[in-house]
Amino acid sequence: MAYLDTPIFGFVISIIAFQIGLFINKKTKKAIFNPLIIAIGLIIILLAYFDIDYEVYNKGGSIITFFLGPATVVLAVPLYKQIERLKSSGVPVLVGIIVGCTTSIVSIFYLSKLFGLTGPVSISLIPKSVTAAISSEISAQIGGIPALTVAMTILTGIIGNVIGSYIFKVFRIHDEIAVGIAMGTAAHAVGTAKAIELGEVQGAMGSLGISVAGLITVFLAPWLLQILT
Repeated sequence: MAYLDTPIFGFVISIIAFQIGLFINKKTKKAIFNPLIIAIGLIIILLAYFDIDYEVYNKGGSIITFFLGPATVVLAVPLYKQIERLKSSGVPVLVGIIVGCTTSIVSIFYLSKLFGLTGPVSISLIPKSVTAAISSEISAQIGGIPALTVAMTILTGIIGNVIGSYIFKVFRIHDEIAVGIAMGTAAHAVGTAKAIELGEVQGAMGSLGISVAGLITVFLAPWLLQILT
């Protein structure tokens, strides 16, 4: 099994697991069967069953991680197509993103206190709503655990992707811009993937939400944390 020591192993099983997830999702048409959830579950089962170290898998898995940055940048394409619509709603959009980022950080801080989470574990949860490439750096900057932050970032994106549409229905939120900004700000790229499914405007605003929320959180997280503590 010499191929295990090459990046090909982790790369190939990641692609296969995700394709299986896509197939199941399309067949069931249920949001709960998110392709990413299924892929993660399958990979965990495979590694555990065959007793394969995560470091071995990550030789190839890290290649996919590397492409997260460029993939996020590509999301600027639908935003460019909706640039005129963005110009007419610039101030409300910016205010919405700032409020979303602030709410995320403050709510995590107080919920952590409520459930007895302290120290680096609590701090690691603060940047969970921005894309993984940014959240891990913020976590390291404010004294968190980057690996834990990335895990929580992925979980946040999946949850946003799965339940976002239901929340909009319950609260009767139909505005395309509001939906896109909410998904991008609260659930980064995974949420924006769902926003793109909902429509071009939603996808464009989700892309904007990712980038602006990331920039705002870089400055906001250390400042708010200093005030709250």
